[in-house]
Amino acid sequence: MKENMLVMNKKNFLGTVCVAVALTAVVSSCGDGTTRSAGWEFSRNMYDPIAFNPDQPNKNFKNNSTAQTPPQGSNPIGFDRFDYGNSVEEYERAGLELKNPLVVNPAHLKEGEALYLTYCAVCHGKDGAGDGPITKDREVDDSRGKRALENFPPPPSYHQSAGTPSSRGGQMSELSDGKIYHTITYGYNAMGSHASQLSPEERWKVVMYVHELQKK
Repeated sequence: MKENMLVMNKKNFLGTVCVAVALTAVVSSCGDGTTRSAGWEFSRNMYDPIAFNPDQPNKNFKNNSTAQTPPQGSNPIGFDRFDYGNSVEEYERAGLELKNPLVVNPAHLKEGEALYLTYCAVCHGKDGAGDGPITKDREVDDSRGKRALENFPPPPSYHQSAGTPSSRGGQMSELSDGKIYHTITYGYNAMGSHASQLSPEERWKVVMYVHELQKK
């Protein structure tokens, strides 16, 4: 009998403690109705940054604004400036002035080939002959039945043996570093810009590999 009473007393005591803790939590989180206080907060310094938020006022600057206009000529982190416009004149200037900053070696050529096969071969073809799969007759068979897909015009071949002229003058096999890089960056004719798909370094690796295709 005494054992049962002890067990019941322990249960009642634990229940009372739990109810008291719950009531304390509720009361402390409600506030007094006159302030915006949320009561007790855990690790506030983990979600209140020490630094200013961009949209906060900031007396450290003359215009009282945290977000400041970057200094003229500065570049965002991870951004490489390309000081050539999207025009034929700028294309020709890039062809004269730009040189591939990367050293030609087997590792760069292998990476350039992988990037070319991923982003370029679908139109230009695996070997740069302008015979990519998107230029050939294709069809699809799905729930709507069998139908032909649109063909895209084949781009000119890079091969020296083909003697293909570029639409902007000269031979495709003689395109310089800067001209290829400019075209990858801005695109031309049916080819769209690949600046969002390929970083500047990756573009230069593709340029390096295209020069290998020009030797065929």
